[in-house]
Amino acid sequence: MQDWTDEFDVVVVGSGGGALTGAYAAASQGLRTVVLEKTALFGGTSSYSGGSVWLPGTQVQERAELPDSTELARTYLRNLLGDAEADRLDAYVETAPVVVEFLERDPNIEFEFRAFPDYFKAEGRLDTGRSINALDLDPATIGDLAAKVRPELDQDRTGQGHKPGKLIGGRALIGRLLAAAAGTGNADLRTGTALTGLVVEDGRVVGVEAVQDGKPVRIKATRGVLMAAGGIEANAETRAANGTPGKAEWSMGPIGANTGVPIAAGVAAGGATALLDQAWFCPGVEQPDGTAAFLVGIRGGIVVDEKGERYLNESLPYDQFGRAMKAHSGNDAVSWMIFDSRERGGLPGISIPNTAPAKHLEAGTWVQGDTLEDLAARAGLPADAVRASVEQFNDYAKHGVDESFHRGEDPYDNFFCPPNGNPNSALTAIETGPFYAARIVLSDLGGKGGLVTDADGRVLRADGSAIDGLYAAGNTSASVSGEVYPGPGVPLGTAMVFSYRAAQHMKG
Repeated sequence: MQDWTDEFDVVVVGSGGGALTGAYAAASQGLRTVVLEKTALFGGTSSYSGGSVWLPGTQVQERAELPDSTELARTYLRNLLGDAEADRLDAYVETAPVVVEFLERDPNIEFEFRAFPDYFKAEGRLDTGRSINALDLDPATIGDLAAKVRPELDQDRTGQGHKPGKLIGGRALIGRLLAAAAGTGNADLRTGTALTGLVVEDGRVVGVEAVQDGKPVRIKATRGVLMAAGGIEANAETRAANGTPGKAEWSMGPIGANTGVPIAAGVAAGGATALLDQAWFCPGVEQPDGTAAFLVGIRGGIVVDEKGERYLNESLPYDQFGRAMKAHSGNDAVSWMIFDSRERGGLPGISIPNTAPAKHLEAGTWVQGDTLEDLAARAGLPADAVRASVEQFNDYAKHGVDESFHRGEDPYDNFFCPPNGNPNSALTAIETGPFYAARIVLSDLGGKGGLVTDADGRVLRADGSAIDGLYAAGNTSASVSGEVYPGPGVPLGTAMVFSYRAAQHMKG
């Protein structure tokens, strides 16, 4: 007999887009559900995101009159990933329309298509993209819940609340899902409650142990436990043990979260793991405090290695950019982004958070020089190589063709580059002094390795058998996309689909 603090049908660990989709799916079907969020705010890394969700072939794409379908998305994924995860891939694309139709039945939830190209040139790709976003949300419509949504990264890292106005991006998605779950009357939404372990009886997971507001609690789960609470990305020791490239302090998750406790609990219960050496990689602008800022949408400048030489297309999708950094320079890759003063000393790209140039220059994470030779000396780079790299790139910009790395030839390359009168809008000469160099490190948006699961999100043992009562999704599970990042919103889309399927399995 167990001494239980509380009893529910379903316990959900985590509060990102996947966790809340699972919680709402369970609660809307009459299952008494509790959401356990470790920190003081709901949303996790999902709240930091732009909110794109890769759910193909849905009624949202139909409303936008896109030439998308389940079969087209399946073709695209199979071309990229092969047949190794056929069952889960089929479950993903076939359930995506079901999930969206289910969510949009609730008056709190509505999506729209927003253009953002798929990341790879392969059959089945849509150059316009197929991702969908939750509509921007007036915080007044969800009442007190709005204050419990984690703010965007810039605001959160500096201890501020939400900016005035509507919740957008990932915050809109989290706010809408919270409102939907609360509206069922069957969801208990708790913050400040950290999982410490799983309770197992006769091979079945029957509940969780946690610390709530500093006190130990034991919560029974009669139907099951769904863990969708991030990966190992913030745990330096676990990253090192698994050979995960980059550093914990360079990862983009909320401070104090995503240390891998749910994954460790799943392993203790007998679960197998995979892909723990993988992450959703991205370039990061090293910050004065040693953390990193997510870098995306580069529209100018070049990136060079310690030899002062270019080695990649700087306009690549961010995961491909990060993987190119790793392949070229190793797991703790550090490069320099060289740019000029066209944007008044600002970085020609999107940096989240966006630290003022003056603070970077004071800390030495950026350097400035009146000439390229002066800049190279301050960055510790070979001056001749830096000048040669810049002059070659400027020649490419003049003629509109990057002969070395083909920047600007893919629709994604030009997505963030408005027409500027150049033959190739992704190529802009570096010629207006003073010049700048920013330290670029290998960052990530979270780990993509975790517990091995089946098409219903059930956690599997090494022999392929399922652990009764235990489910995982999102970055707590090993990603269905393996070492590939197919398109914007795949992390959220897969988390939502497999959390939904887990809830259906628990209900069934």
